[in-house]
Amino acid sequence: MIVSLIVAMDEKGGIGVNDRLPWHLSSDLKRFKSLTMGHHLIIGRKTYETIGKPLPGRTNIVVTRNPVYYPAGCLVAHSLDEALSITQDRSESEAFIIGGSEIYAQSLAIADRIYLTIVHADVPADIFFPDFDENEWRVEHISYHPADEKNQYPFTTKLLVRKELN
Repeated sequence: MIVSLIVAMDEKGGIGVNDRLPWHLSSDLKRFKSLTMGHHLIIGRKTYETIGKPLPGRTNIVVTRNPVYYPAGCLVAHSLDEALSITQDRSESEAFIIGGSEIYAQSLAIADRIYLTIVHADVPADIFFPDFDENEWRVEHISYHPADEKNQYPFTTKLLVRKELN
């Protein structure tokens, strides 16, 4: 199974402010939906609560330490390892880790891919993607999108694949 992170960040690594995305990028949201549709999503509880409902067409696994937290329409795991075991047991081909920052930090070392959106802006942020060494990753695809009436800022999408260790 492929373990993928999918994230949008500004040029300083900001991914959120006041528990919300600090931008509106319609094209990137459509990309997110297209990539993740039909797959398992692994999501931290705080990030899940900002969304407020399961994302349709995907199996949502909420990771929480709370033993009595069971949001309707979701599976629950009490660790990242448990969430990954659930996806493996269900024969998932590619599991998507969609945030937040704590889940990203826990999963960065085991990820095979990062679907990265770099928003060309410096926005106020209080939640950040963890630092990572881009030299450990190979760019498989890159695409630039200008700002327009549906996309607040210009952005670049990249598919990063972990380099093989020799």
